[in-house]
Amino acid sequence: MSSLDPEAPTGIDEAPPGKPAGLLRRAWSFPRAKIGVALTALVVLTAAGGPWLGPLLTGYSTTEFAGRPFKHEGVLGTDGLGRDVLTRFLSGGSTLLLYAVLATALGVVAGTALGMLAGYTGGRLDGVLMRANDVLLSFPQLVFALLAIAMIGPAGWLLVVVIGITHAPRVARVARQATVAVRGHDYVKAARMYAVPRGRILLREVLPNITGPLMVELGLRLTYSIGYIASLSFLGLGVRPPAADWGLMINENRIALVIQPWGVLLPVVAIAVLTVGTNLITDALASAATGRGTDD
Repeated sequence: MSSLDPEAPTGIDEAPPGKPAGLLRRAWSFPRAKIGVALTALVVLTAAGGPWLGPLLTGYSTTEFAGRPFKHEGVLGTDGLGRDVLTRFLSGGSTLLLYAVLATALGVVAGTALGMLAGYTGGRLDGVLMRANDVLLSFPQLVFALLAIAMIGPAGWLLVVVIGITHAPRVARVARQATVAVRGHDYVKAARMYAVPRGRILLREVLPNITGPLMVELGLRLTYSIGYIASLSFLGLGVRPPAADWGLMINENRIALVIQPWGVLLPVVAIAVLTVGTNLITDALASAATGRGTDD
């Protein structure tokens, strides 16, 4: 709906399913959305409050010696360097979530802008942008990240930029397809008739009406970002020691999985719960965007 339409809905309760308010309300009607939000919130709150809560509960910092290596001393034991596992676990999720959110935001914003521009403009510009998009899509995401890190070196900003760049082409394809589907609607034609600038048409007429598929893509990209960053940290190419990080913890403690499993199990379970939670939310958004009922 456009603000140029005199019969456009004015109340939030009348928002169409494709717009944010209607989409989120429909998605929330699915039980899996509530479960997904609860699981995601649990991990996010743990990661956000963990750096302050950990030392209060254990009395140790993330780098402080707490006991003999790989021993069941303290609440959940120690890691290979004698540091407290619980403290490092509670402090290890904030960086992962921050990098994942920033990389996802970069990829979604860049991909949406390119896809909308290509889909709305069409013609030669559409062809050039989409062919360049196909070139980026041909590179496996993890291999592209490994190559960039090998050339420049591991750094937080590089993880965000590289993962964001690899997300952008996939988001662009979705945004282009959705834009092509709505560019012929009456509200877009009316905006052109009134000589509204192209940028304003894209932001005020097109973008609000392609929110459904973009929200689904946002959830998918966030899930993939979490997995990529955790994988790179596990390989020693993400967060650097002695910083606490869930992916790094898995790598550091895997050699003693049998005798001291908490250093591996805690971050693995946290990443798994976060992934399941975001997938449930994404699935609910997809169902809401396509108009499927709560029993589907």
